[in-house]
Amino acid sequence: MFKIFSAIWKKFKEYIVLLLLLIISLIILSSNQKPSAKKASSVFFGVFANFSSVISDALDIAKYKSENSSLRKTNAELMLEINKLRQYGIENSELKDLLGIKDTLHYPILPANVVSKSLSRSQGTFTLNVGRRDSVRPGMPVINEFGLVGIVYSTSSNYSIVRTLENLDLSLTVKDERSRVDGVMKWNGANLVIINVPKTFDVEPGDRIITSNLSSIVAMPVPVGVVVGLNNVETGIFNEVKIKPFVDFVTTENVFVIKVVESKEEDNLELNFYNRK
Repeated sequence: MFKIFSAIWKKFKEYIVLLLLLIISLIILSSNQKPSAKKASSVFFGVFANFSSVISDALDIAKYKSENSSLRKTNAELMLEINKLRQYGIENSELKDLLGIKDTLHYPILPANVVSKSLSRSQGTFTLNVGRRDSVRPGMPVINEFGLVGIVYSTSSNYSIVRTLENLDLSLTVKDERSRVDGVMKWNGANLVIINVPKTFDVEPGDRIITSNLSSIVAMPVPVGVVVGLNNVETGIFNEVKIKPFVDFVTTENVFVIKVVESKEEDNLELNFYNRK
């Protein structure tokens, strides 16, 4: 309040002095009973009323400007705080979902954070903050709350490199959850596709795709994506089934490593990539 009056005094001190002089003059005139003095007094009172109105408006404007400035500052602080809380909420929701996976899986899983990403069109990889010290080995599947992220490719003492589904060097045997049709899925540089699917096979847009129990890498059923289209429908005897993955690789930050390495025969339809140099 003192700051407001100080600012008003600096800006309107001449008018305030004039106002004080007018008040003193009015007091003197009002004590004079002569008709001419009364007439002058009424005129001065009218002028004083108008002047008081102007001063009052000026004081109100200064007050409102100060209040508006304070409110804008408060709103800015609240916006920053709300944005921070939103981020906490998103992270908390994601972590709760991840913990939900941990409760329902019958496999030992290890939580991890993505510390770096390489999202090129042909060689999508993640680096995780877990490694050999955490018993992580090449060939272990990596998931999040939406589905399969990729497969551990190599490890150091404290870190692991994961080939995501968007990597040309990763192929997996997958299954249509509805029709139980199996096929080999790979990344072609632009889309995730199941290749060489006979046209007689029952695969339709909207079908959910999961990993197959025929897989030598991910033998447990893990969600992969959904069928969004069929290519080569008009020509040839095979279709190429386009898959939209459940995982958003751009935004993924928290994952789980499933601490299982399958040991089936290597002469299957998949790449035995984790033994390659």
